[in-house]
Amino acid sequence: MINAIFMNRDVCGWNCSVLSNKKQDKRHVQNYCADSKYMDYAQNSAMINKAMISFKGYYGDQQPLKKLFWISTGRNDIYEDDWAKSRIYQVNNKKWINARPPELLRLTPERTIQCLCTLIKPDNQYPGIPPYIPSPNFGDKWGRHANYIEINPRTIAKYDGNRVTEGLFGAMKMLLAIPTSPNSFANCIVLSQLYPSLYGDGYKDAGSLYCANLHTGISKTLTSDGLYGKMGADEQVKAFNDMAHLLGFKTGFRIPLSSEQLRVKGQSFNWYDHEKAFIDACVWGIELGFDAIYFDSGKHVFDKNDYCGLGDVPNKEQMAYITYQIRNKTGRNDIAFIGEKCDSRYQFKEAGYTAGTDWGKADNFESVRWEAESQKHSREYAAGPEVSNDNDESSSRYEEWKRLNRLNSCLFGYNYKEDKLPSFMQLTDIFPLSPYTNTHEQMIRTKEMSAYDAWTECERHWDGVFDTSPEAYWYTDKIYHSFENFIRTHG
Repeated sequence: MINAIFMNRDVCGWNCSVLSNKKQDKRHVQNYCADSKYMDYAQNSAMINKAMISFKGYYGDQQPLKKLFWISTGRNDIYEDDWAKSRIYQVNNKKWINARPPELLRLTPERTIQCLCTLIKPDNQYPGIPPYIPSPNFGDKWGRHANYIEINPRTIAKYDGNRVTEGLFGAMKMLLAIPTSPNSFANCIVLSQLYPSLYGDGYKDAGSLYCANLHTGISKTLTSDGLYGKMGADEQVKAFNDMAHLLGFKTGFRIPLSSEQLRVKGQSFNWYDHEKAFIDACVWGIELGFDAIYFDSGKHVFDKNDYCGLGDVPNKEQMAYITYQIRNKTGRNDIAFIGEKCDSRYQFKEAGYTAGTDWGKADNFESVRWEAESQKHSREYAAGPEVSNDNDESSSRYEEWKRLNRLNSCLFGYNYKEDKLPSFMQLTDIFPLSPYTNTHEQMIRTKEMSAYDAWTECERHWDGVFDTSPEAYWYTDKIYHSFENFIRTHG
């Protein structure tokens, strides 16, 4: 079975033929053919490798990224990827791949990991995956200054009939082209979803991502059907986190606080009976390798004005207890807790939060710089600006110009680097979405992502969900240039 998977690797996930993708550009096909000289060797030695391999198929393996590579190839050896080498965007010693979503999302599991290893390979050494992969060390208070970049896994998942799966693997592919962290500040990737939605999880008619069914495993939208029985859902999450950490990112996940948007094993949630269940779900997420938690409706613990969620949120004493318990049970004092719409008031720090979002006028550079100056006394918590958030409903050309301006304010709006505020943005702020969809629509549903009926087959989905116009590519180049300046400024 494992050899069959190797012989039929999947450009979309785990079931399609690599060469069946007629939309690949010529360079992609040529590069694949160049790599094919390794295939005879790999095929002939797959069974030998299989006999010698250290992975026995049990869940909880300590090297999940290596295990994923072996499952997808049948070998241990990792080769450099010429396609990745020809597209490296390098700033000082920081690297990412200058590529667009449709071509990234067509990468096979094998080539995704080989692209990763091509980026992280030290000079004059063979590419490979280290046996131990720690989270990048930016100190315990890294979240106070971080740039948070949220990714919706089902936007970049595999669409196959009514099934929507492999969102984690889609996110891993996209990591290759997201600007990495400079030496001074972390770029943190936040997944919009980790736990199952309340209904339709793993299917096209799944419900809103503003809900979560706790203690029912990992969302099937994120995991791969092809890995069932070979690699646990927990290992797949850990493989994502290991890849992100190797590329220099911190990672996090979103979780709602509103009681009617939560379930525990399908049962109604309330904060009196299920406080511990909520804490345990957060602790498990951190134990899977995440470094941060984004609390949806975090502001409303203290401020009920303009509240549009469903149900109660924890009171301020509960919130402080929750953040304390998560840190205590995981033994990690470096966890970042981000509160949605939280401002610069001291009470948010008292609740254990690290960062608040959507504070300061990001369209006004001087406003952001003033906020950085006014909050510089606080080294454990700060509220910062955002390029856009999950409620963003705009995809106009004019809005893209404004996004560039807001990103510049987020990255450079301060007098001294130690005063930098945290910032928040979405994947669309780097890779614009199609004009027929937007971030908020994708958070709410999967059915109506586009004016086109293109969601029954993964390649058409990927071609349709992102803007592939020359203007969109020009915009991404400008975004890359802003991050390049940010890295040059901060190492």
